[in-house]
Amino acid sequence: ANLLEPLGKGFVNVALDSRKTNDGKFGTIPSEETWGLTPSRNKGGKGSAFVYYCDNETVDGVEFPGLPKCLDQTSQDPDDELLVVADMSSNFLSRRVDVSKFAVIFGGAQKNIGITDVTLVIVRKDILSCQPSTSFLHAVGVWSPPTILSWPVVAKNNSLYNTMPIFSIWIAGEVMRGLLDTHGQKGLAGQEELANQKAKVIYDTLDAYSDVYQVVPHQSVRSRMNVCFRIRHGDAAQEKAFLEYAESQLLQGLKGHRSVGGIRASNYNAVPMKNVQKLAAYMADFARKSNPADGH
Repeated sequence: ANLLEPLGKGFVNVALDSRKTNDGKFGTIPSEETWGLTPSRNKGGKGSAFVYYCDNETVDGVEFPGLPKCLDQTSQDPDDELLVVADMSSNFLSRRVDVSKFAVIFGGAQKNIGITDVTLVIVRKDILSCQPSTSFLHAVGVWSPPTILSWPVVAKNNSLYNTMPIFSIWIAGEVMRGLLDTHGQKGLAGQEELANQKAKVIYDTLDAYSDVYQVVPHQSVRSRMNVCFRIRHGDAAQEKAFLEYAESQLLQGLKGHRSVGGIRASNYNAVPMKNVQKLAAYMADFARKSNPADGH
């Protein structure tokens, strides 16, 4: 919403803010009944240009379990339709998605698709003809994007309008081929099953030692890609010891985001099950040693 402030507050509606119902913190997704979506014109409202949400939030480890029911609409009436735009940068290719229910899905490659330099965008074809004019954008204080970021131009030129980052695209192709080789006919269903299994191993360990570890998000919205937790409710010395010893075991990159601290285990597709099991074993061992009176 902050990026759209030049349009003016009357043009941007923040439908939900979990901090308002979670003691000023993220970590939950409020019930859909409490969302303040802009009513469609058929329902007496102004209607909205689009509805945007991020499918998986990486700082606090919050993931939508699926497409929200209130956004799952197939109305063909332009006065009632919701154009859903989803950022799936951090969980793309980790589960099946019905792309027909979205106007736009986009994601950076650097989590599950490949390396930086590539952005994957899935756009409904009719949306390509709905671009606002340059004069309109300038009138409301928004500059039009450069030509290489114009989706109609990119689509018309088969994504070859400009010289592409060939190596990055090759890596993405190898990732796709690897998924097909690994899961065969199962396709994304196979990767979804594996992602769920890996996440379960970590969360089961955290829950087994809940006196030591506290998972940041609510259980109903735990991310499968980013497992965020604290040690003894944010004990700085314990968290430092956890990270230092983990490094010595070659369990790296576990420090939480700089804005919130804590511990964050990234569980992207490239992380194999054996690494997840190694992390879980370390977590259990650390918990036992930090609480020798525990019966586990």
